[in-house]
Amino acid sequence: MAEPWWRTGPQDVHRLEDRISSLYAERCHIDRDDNAIVLVNKVRTVHVPAAWLAVLLVGPGSRITHPAVTLLADSGTAVCWVGEQGVRLYATGTSTARGSQLQLRQAWLVTCPKERVAVARRMYDMRFPGEDTTGLTLQQLRGREGTRIRRLYAQHAQRTGVPWTKRDYKPGDAFAAGDDVNRLLSAANSALYGICHAAITGLGASPALGFVHTGNALSFVLDIADLYKAEITIPLAFDLAAQGLTSERNARTAGTTVVARTAGRDRWTPVDCDGLTLIARPRQGGQAWRSPNEVKQKGMNT
Repeated sequence: MAEPWWRTGPQDVHRLEDRISSLYAERCHIDRDDNAIVLVNKVRTVHVPAAWLAVLLVGPGSRITHPAVTLLADSGTAVCWVGEQGVRLYATGTSTARGSQLQLRQAWLVTCPKERVAVARRMYDMRFPGEDTTGLTLQQLRGREGTRIRRLYAQHAQRTGVPWTKRDYKPGDAFAAGDDVNRLLSAANSALYGICHAAITGLGASPALGFVHTGNALSFVLDIADLYKAEITIPLAFDLAAQGLTSERNARTAGTTVVARTAGRDRWTPVDCDGLTLIARPRQGGQAWRSPNEVKQKGMNT
């Protein structure tokens, strides 16, 4: 079997949970100094140990050298070229993964009907805690989700005094359809998709293998983004509409501010993203992760 081109194996790099989740850099020069990457702008120079970083998000106005990219690749650090504050994903390098275990587990969970529904139920429980989803099919979960989201739109419309009739969206041109609040929702959701896409790709999971969504190259991105819409983009869009801030830039900049503030509370980081832990759960009590069927068969508790 052909050897991979990188010079480090799984045993040579730091575990993902031991690393800084992500570093966003914009309007700077990124170079290499020994085993550290160096971020240089007009104000200061910062050295960052490459091996202790999970994902480097390279934002607008940045330049990165070939030696820096080589060091990051050898260190198992993912590089994502993104828009301002990570709201668009334009390209990626290698991920933090040195093996295929994460994608294999994701593919197994997606293709096994019972496991796929189990993951979808857990996603629903994350969004709407306190509801019993035992025995619900995927179609029933989608129907219940739609009801809850419509109710959430009505609640925020009443809270802010913004008129609301229905969700209006034009595929391919998200900011072109509907009234002000619909366009703000589309713009904020688009920014959220970019952040989730960068996190998923950086960790080595497949953006296309979704559990609730399917048939799209970004199905898993849509799944993960849905975990946060009720908390971030929906109230944000109604608040902006109530204030008369109706441009796409208003939604994008306000959305990145909310996400950055949430990340400061350790609620939002690519490494600890709740949705991704549905695939790559940490070891518990020294035992490797087991599927629900394995747990049931062995009489063990998850």
